[in-house]
Amino acid sequence: MTVDALTDVTGLRVGHATRTGDGWLTGTTVVLAPEGGAVTAVDVRGGGPGTKETDALDPRNVVQKAEAVVLTGGSAYGLDAASGVMAWLEERGRGVRVGPDPAHVVPVVPAACVFDLGRGGDFRARPDAAVGRAAVEAAAASGIGAPVPEGCVGAGTGAAVGPMKGGVGTASTVLDSGITVAALVVANAAGSVTDPETGVLYGELFQGRVRYPEAEVHEAARARLAESAARNAPPPLNTTLAVVATDAGLSKAQAQKLAGTAHDGIARAVRPVHLLHDGDTVFALATGARALDATQPLALNDILAAGADVVTRAIVRAVRAAGPVAGKGGRAGDGAGGGEGEGGGWPSYTELYGELQGAR
Repeated sequence: MTVDALTDVTGLRVGHATRTGDGWLTGTTVVLAPEGGAVTAVDVRGGGPGTKETDALDPRNVVQKAEAVVLTGGSAYGLDAASGVMAWLEERGRGVRVGPDPAHVVPVVPAACVFDLGRGGDFRARPDAAVGRAAVEAAAASGIGAPVPEGCVGAGTGAAVGPMKGGVGTASTVLDSGITVAALVVANAAGSVTDPETGVLYGELFQGRVRYPEAEVHEAARARLAESAARNAPPPLNTTLAVVATDAGLSKAQAQKLAGTAHDGIARAVRPVHLLHDGDTVFALATGARALDATQPLALNDILAAGADVVTRAIVRAVRAAGPVAGKGGRAGDGAGGGEGEGGGWPSYTELYGELQGAR
């Protein structure tokens, strides 16, 4: 049984640590690999990335596997969250062995951040090592194949897509070969996720499952979004992050190719994309539970195509799952209504357009 989430890749677990209220609107999400790690690669295409340990993932370098991947709010400050994850892994002897004692390990924990500084009202309220530890503990406590909470949670807590609320989303698919491909995203783009003429999500236009809103609904939404953009000016420094994963046995070079083509999934759902004030970053993980067909030299193609597709679907789900934020210092909504208070805030897509369009 699948749950249409990153955790459909057996062995991967996802945990969120969410911080809201009293000036906070941020958090951290951890993808925990099976013990022993997963082959991991990365492709960075945004002009303003904030990352940690990405050079280690280059196929030319010695590290082959990572024990966890950290996605976090807090801009570069939030990368401190990875230290909490490393400490948790070290306590369990998980990492690259570097000495005669089994406890002498260095956990490989690549990380990337989104910009959400000050969105809760306090510029200094950002994830640290304790928040990272809480997220990895939540991942470890979850069951194999557990559903993954979406929307305003973890690294998506303070996310925004243009003048609208962003968040975390996830999706998966099973290929005819039996190989699973899945993605988890943090949608926090400077670009737009909606067609300005119709209000339809770009990602749903790509999927071909579209029901258009009434003209008056769209006009009201455009007015609300214009107000939000004016209140939150200047345009934010943003980033879309993704983890795309498979249970196929990939080399680091093949995983890097998967990370690269998965960026196509972002480009289908966000316009424009990969700008100088984006930090768009995609990690790829391969657990190796299923072998690729050695008699088919192009067998990787199906995985590459699926990786881009699930990233697009995950962005759509992130935007649809996100609730509104009612102003600086306000808490993330649950999608059941709300609105914006004085001094800031972001409406959600569902608040503006309801459930008229598309399907999962």
